[in-house]
Amino acid sequence: MFKIVAFDMDGTIADTIPMCVEAFRNSISPYTDHELSTEEILHTFGLNEIGMVKAIVGQNWESAIEDFYCQYELLHNEVASVFPGILKLITFLKKKNITVALITGKGKKSCTITLKKLGLSKIFDETLYGSEIFPNKKKNMEYLLKKYAVSKKEFCYIGDTVQDIKDCQAIGVVCFSAAWQKSVHADILEKENPDYVFYHVNDLYEYFNRK
Repeated sequence: MFKIVAFDMDGTIADTIPMCVEAFRNSISPYTDHELSTEEILHTFGLNEIGMVKAIVGQNWESAIEDFYCQYELLHNEVASVFPGILKLITFLKKKNITVALITGKGKKSCTITLKKLGLSKIFDETLYGSEIFPNKKKNMEYLLKKYAVSKKEFCYIGDTVQDIKDCQAIGVVCFSAAWQKSVHADILEKENPDYVFYHVNDLYEYFNRK
């Protein structure tokens, strides 16, 4: 049985990606010479919000990031709930005395806003944030493996992207692919992670329940 189950945030815990993109476009486009496309914004994902802003905006990034936080908190009112079944899954894991962690690419400030809006501020045993310099999910997974002295077979990560799969494969841990959001490219996840793609949170719950 797993001793640590770590979750991604955006697209895994809640359908927050469209809101994140809209907040970024609304707040950061005025600092550029054009309206940012979704592709431009998604290209910066993996870094935290400070890194994302710095990647697009020049010397005015500090003003830009404050505008982003205002937009982010405002638009988050439209996303105030998690995916159906997430709370049931996390509660089940915690009752099994499994350490439940959050490993996200988000920075501390945006993640804190999201956890508060979703009512999850105190639910995770560990919360590890993204870096403004480089994508660091793999590094944070390795940190938890060492901190809790668990084997790679006792750790798993739940995320919605191909990069999540690759990060897990790079260090030899299982990735459960979350394919329950509408915009997910499930066919790509199936190709990269054929045995571990779940289309409903309850399917993953049943998987853990059988272990």
